[in-house]
Amino acid sequence: MRSFWKIVNEVIKESDIILEILDSRFIEQTRNKEIEDKVRAENKQLIYVINKCDLVDKELLERKKKILKPSVFVSAMRHQGTSILLRTILQFVDKKKERVIIGVVGYPNTGKSSVINALKGRASASVSPIGGHTKGRQLVKITKQVYLMDTPGVYPYMEKDQTKHALISSVDFNKVKDPIGIVYKLYDAFREILEEHFKIKTEDAEDFLEKVASKLNLLKKGNQPDIDRAARAVLKDWQHGKLK
Repeated sequence: MRSFWKIVNEVIKESDIILEILDSRFIEQTRNKEIEDKVRAENKQLIYVINKCDLVDKELLERKKKILKPSVFVSAMRHQGTSILLRTILQFVDKKKERVIIGVVGYPNTGKSSVINALKGRASASVSPIGGHTKGRQLVKITKQVYLMDTPGVYPYMEKDQTKHALISSVDFNKVKDPIGIVYKLYDAFREILEEHFKIKTEDAEDFLEKVASKLNLLKKGNQPDIDRAARAVLKDWQHGKLK
């Protein structure tokens, strides 16, 4: 992680403009305040890019947009909002400079590489659904003057919140240590969405996981529901953007 932070710090210094990619489902949780402070200390322009906007109610996003300025809603995977994002970037570009570098930063798996690919119009930066896929800097040309620079995702130095990292997809569902506890929190916050997705009516979080296990035929010996595997199945769908 220290070597990743070294890369991020270098990109902030070398870039003219910084895009911070946020997950629309967890906007505040995916803001990296350490990065934002470093960007301001370098007197660089920061643009908030709220990705995966197709997964969230638009009214909620509009309220957030009034707080975070400038900000742009996008769905990189669906190529929504990328034209607006490019126009917003160009507003802050120094036309006199021969080359302008746009640094792209954020938590692991918020969609940095996907945003770059959407702006470019084709697969230019490698993409993976697993957080931490990008290991170094990549420079991608999007206009004759403007270049995007990808970075590996980083957490704030002292942040150790495994639940948060799982919910924002920074830790892959297969590697989560307490999938059941995390799904309980997900259930408390998004009960209706979970019930609609799995077509299940439930009494509580425990009952929900037992019914998911039965529906997906995730059983242990004695035909007992395997709620650990059921929790990972729920997290998999959540992290892959299947729950809306």
